[in-house]
Amino acid sequence: MLKSKRALVLSVISLLGSLVSLVGSEYRSSGNESNSKAESSHYEYNRHSTFFNRSSNVIEQQISPKSLKNLRHIKPSSPSFALNAKTAGNQYAIDDDLNSTQAIYSSVGPLVAALRGHPAAGHAEPPHVKFAILLPEKPRNRRDVRILSTIRPVIEMATRVVTGPEGVLRNVRIEIDYRDTQCSSTYGALGAFDIFLKRKPDVFFGPICDYVIAPIARYNSVWGIPILTTGGLTDAFSIKPSYPTLTRMMGSYSDTGLAVREIRRHFNWTVQAFIYHDNDENKGKGHSDCSMAISSIFRALNTTDYFSHNFDETETSYKDYLQILTKTKRKARIVIMCASPATIREIMLAAAELNMVDSGEYVFFNIEIFSSMAATKKPPWFVKNDTDERNLKAKNAYTALLQVVARQPEDDEYRRFSEEVKQLTKANFNYTYAEDEPVSTFVTAFYDAVLLYAYALNDSIALLGEERALQQPINGTHLAHLMWGKSFKGITGNVTIDANGDRLSDYSLLDLNPNTGMFEIVANYFHDGGLHFVEGKTIHWSGGRLTAPPDRPTCGFDGSLCPDKSLPGYAILSLILGVCVVCMAIASILGYRHYKLEAEINSMTWKVHANEVLSCNPSHGHRGSMLLMAKRGSQATIYSEDLNSLPGDRQIYIQFGFYKGCKVAIKKINIHNLNLNRTLMLEFKRMKDLQHDHLVRFYGACLDPSPEPFILTEYCPKGSLQDILENETIKLDWMFKISLMHDIVKGMAFLHSTEIHSHGALKSSNCVVDSRFVLKVTDFGLHQLRRPTEELDQESYAYWKKLLWTAPELLRDPHHDPAGTPKGDVYSFGIIVQEIVSRQGPFYIGDDEKSPKEIIKLVKNGPESFGMPFRPRVDETSYEDVNNLMVKCWAEDPLERPDFNLLKTIIRKINKENESGNILDNLLQRMEQYANNLEALVEERTQDYFEEKRKCEELLYQLLPRSVAAQLIMGKSVIAETYDQVTIYFSDIVGFTSISAQSTPMQVVDLLNDLYTCFDSIVENFDVYKVETIGDAYMVVSGLPMRNGNLHAREISRMALALLAAVYKFSIRHRPNEQLRLRIGLHSGPCVAGVVGLKMPRYCLFGDTVNTASRMESNGEALKIHVSSTTKQLLDTFGTFDVTERGLVPMKGKGEMLTYWLNGEKTESSFKSPAKPPDGSGGPVALLNGVPPTGILNNNNNSAMYSLNSANGGSGGGTTKKLNNVSYNFIKSNSTKNLPNTKARVSLGGEDTIRGVTQPLLTQIN
Repeated sequence: MLKSKRALVLSVISLLGSLVSLVGSEYRSSGNESNSKAESSHYEYNRHSTFFNRSSNVIEQQISPKSLKNLRHIKPSSPSFALNAKTAGNQYAIDDDLNSTQAIYSSVGPLVAALRGHPAAGHAEPPHVKFAILLPEKPRNRRDVRILSTIRPVIEMATRVVTGPEGVLRNVRIEIDYRDTQCSSTYGALGAFDIFLKRKPDVFFGPICDYVIAPIARYNSVWGIPILTTGGLTDAFSIKPSYPTLTRMMGSYSDTGLAVREIRRHFNWTVQAFIYHDNDENKGKGHSDCSMAISSIFRALNTTDYFSHNFDETETSYKDYLQILTKTKRKARIVIMCASPATIREIMLAAAELNMVDSGEYVFFNIEIFSSMAATKKPPWFVKNDTDERNLKAKNAYTALLQVVARQPEDDEYRRFSEEVKQLTKANFNYTYAEDEPVSTFVTAFYDAVLLYAYALNDSIALLGEERALQQPINGTHLAHLMWGKSFKGITGNVTIDANGDRLSDYSLLDLNPNTGMFEIVANYFHDGGLHFVEGKTIHWSGGRLTAPPDRPTCGFDGSLCPDKSLPGYAILSLILGVCVVCMAIASILGYRHYKLEAEINSMTWKVHANEVLSCNPSHGHRGSMLLMAKRGSQATIYSEDLNSLPGDRQIYIQFGFYKGCKVAIKKINIHNLNLNRTLMLEFKRMKDLQHDHLVRFYGACLDPSPEPFILTEYCPKGSLQDILENETIKLDWMFKISLMHDIVKGMAFLHSTEIHSHGALKSSNCVVDSRFVLKVTDFGLHQLRRPTEELDQESYAYWKKLLWTAPELLRDPHHDPAGTPKGDVYSFGIIVQEIVSRQGPFYIGDDEKSPKEIIKLVKNGPESFGMPFRPRVDETSYEDVNNLMVKCWAEDPLERPDFNLLKTIIRKINKENESGNILDNLLQRMEQYANNLEALVEERTQDYFEEKRKCEELLYQLLPRSVAAQLIMGKSVIAETYDQVTIYFSDIVGFTSISAQSTPMQVVDLLNDLYTCFDSIVENFDVYKVETIGDAYMVVSGLPMRNGNLHAREISRMALALLAAVYKFSIRHRPNEQLRLRIGLHSGPCVAGVVGLKMPRYCLFGDTVNTASRMESNGEALKIHVSSTTKQLLDTFGTFDVTERGLVPMKGKGEMLTYWLNGEKTESSFKSPAKPPDGSGGPVALLNGVPPTGILNNNNNSAMYSLNSANGGSGGGTTKKLNNVSYNFIKSNSTKNLPNTKARVSLGGEDTIRGVTQPLLTQIN
């Protein structure tokens, strides 16, 4: 029975807790400052919100069930955000009535106060501080332990210390929340915005990734929130005017550079080499941490005598490391490295192979960035999965390696603290450290970060008093400067923060003890004491040396520092020349004939060994058209993995690999027991020597039967010409088509001039395109090896398909030479030209479709079947010169076909403007011609370019304001701007829903197009900016983007009078007898404008002025102009406008407002006070003569996307207008007026602005 009652009580308490959370959120959002009905507001997140809500885990103190008997002793829990259960997807709504909230709150009484953190009568709420942690949940790499699972327990431990009975913040309650940044500048920034909007934190801990810190630190400078991190070591973050609230708890890479400089000075070294990992710039990942660290070290050393080489460790092989070190040997003996431990191990193994270790002449330094190796018992040279032999080699190689790491405390207090951290991490956060793995100072430094913030906050309380210091929001900029210049004893030792907000860090120098195989600390660098060697420890130099090796050889790297004691140069030269002359004479007499005939054949430079090729097997699942699948081994479509210029699915049909640093195509030879005779060897030699810009290069062949023979050719990633022509998404203009023809002709002309003479299998699938979009001919020569791959079933579709490019005389000869004839190649070229022109495939004959077998038979029959040769259909409407060329190439008589030299001349005449033949060469040629002013055509093309550029800019200016468009064109980010006074115009059509229901969609479109075309022509005459049209709503603003003082009210009013006058003469096409009733509302006030979104960016307005203007329109009357008291006051300053008081009008979310009717303008200007219409309904008559202009339907003068909470009929319930299924809302917030530096917040798109945006205002590309 007791358990049942207790369960019932707990259920009631749980229900009340949920209710109180909902009440508390609404109560806080209302601000307790108004008893009027709050305007409904919707807060919609984009698809990332679900991710952040899922990762959020607010750490709050729990209410013990035992304390339910005495609610006065329940410790308040931290406030949480209410979730509306009726909301769908990721939308969070807070939409309850304030009066109901207060009634519920008063009913619940002390229980509410206890549960939600608001004190009941007689109880004081303790001050609270909100911590926000921005860290990745998963490490970027295996050695980086700076993640949520390892750092959260450290921050919690520090929090308990500072808020404990003896803590400096013992009277302060701390709440902790976190977000997963994923080390992404996109998700990290979104997480910062999400936690800022939901939790309003007082301090940020993290992030730790440089490209995430940069944007968030800039945001925090505007938000006034301090940010403490152990990342951001790059020198760019030392520029504190850009990051005024950033404090770095591990200093910067400059400290590492000072440590290395001190080591170099101690050993009197001046020459060094830098070898480090950096991300490939084509991957878009930015520079690596190692790159930034080495750059700082380089600046600290301030040296000019150095050698530098960077590499991407994800794409670098052991052979590459050998090459890098070979170059390094000729430049330096002191090598400073930065890379992952696995890469350092490979480099050291390569150094050992090059005798750079045992010689004792070289010293290697490894800059270990984010970990400490002082306490680990696992030797870094040992890899469990490697062989014992390589592990021993690695151990020996590491004798030449010194490690520079961040200094880690070695006292008992730190070791006990580390063990406590490990236990807490394992128990509460499911992360287990390795058995002997130390807790990195980059993790424990967050403990000192909490202490530093607590000390600064305590100092602020002492200076300002507790009430001012803890008044929300806490002045984070003030706290940040209190942290700077502070020193205290932390868990990681003595912590000193300099005046620039960076910790002064210490470093340790580690050396391998050859007896134990472990790295030991041999020296420490202190920022205030220099380099100090550990007593009893010495550096074990490699090669048995007892002292440090010099940084350069005695005679210099090129031997120039030692005197030359050899024979004089002229004597040696004379001797060598004499011997050479004798030898050459003898060799010429005895071996000239033999050498001349056989040397080239027997050299076998084309021979490739299988172990020299690194094969990359493509996907086994082939996809594509039947044509491509039936190809006989030619190089087909291969979309480059790093070049995405061709749209569509990436398809791979050929194996590729790497040979001597070149990416090559690997073509298997289905032939066994090959007889390598003199003829075949001679052909291999000719293929090897054949090089031309438009012929695929032959690298060599491997004829070993195991694993199987293959040949290597140049790899062209863009695929074949046939695939490009079949891809409808690729648009080819005539310049491009003729350029492709020109490339084929130049390649074939050169091929016919060589000893190969002809191709024999020229077709569009044997014309491939390289990465520069240069077309090259492939699959020529070596027909003895290719023949077996062509033995297909003579009844198959593929067999007949491949014959479509074959000349008729060769089709009639079943035993023709597979090398073909030059004239046969010209016929094949003619078929390819037809493919390029029509893009309908080979032998396109129109609607009368025939199978390939039928086509081949008709071609073989010649003129006998139709009285003329059977050929593809010629499109008479296409390029006439190209058609004539095509017909000549496929002439029935081979003698009538032009050769490729003549074809090259003909195409050059056709393509006068593109003589270089491919796009890149054309571009370079045009630039050169323009620079040298050699041809007038370049000037004409330049003018065309500027004209097109002008058209594009004009189009952009129609979509965005000129000032905004100019910033986007220059690549600048557009920052939201605050305008103190603007006037906004809203209008819609009364009864538009009824008109739409009784009209067809096209009639509605015609109506709106005619109306808005008329409006646009009138708007252009005033100093206003058209924002957008949504359905029947029309929005215009004056006073932005160009400020015009107080003239904005006059401009909008005159425009409204003109538009209202035009409506009276406006005639609906399909309902000419019906008067269009326009309802107009005006309001003046401040707003914020900026560009929103990444896709289709829109110029948007934000602020309560937009909502009020919409309310003025929705609460107005047809054919009247409804203005607010603010606008009326501005109009009164001109003294020309006729304004009549309407009285107090209830506005949704505003209460009762005093509004007015604008009747007209009293002056004798072009916009006079209009008379009443003939029907006596009241309102101004049109002042514009003629029928409203009509025009084509377009996307408005400005396609920027704005949304407003306006009602389409009367003053009842506002609706949210949507465009592209995305809701944009403008929310009035009463909380901003209490915030310091409100203007600075709004200018960046503050809380009022950001709540209505589903795309980030400021983003960085990841």
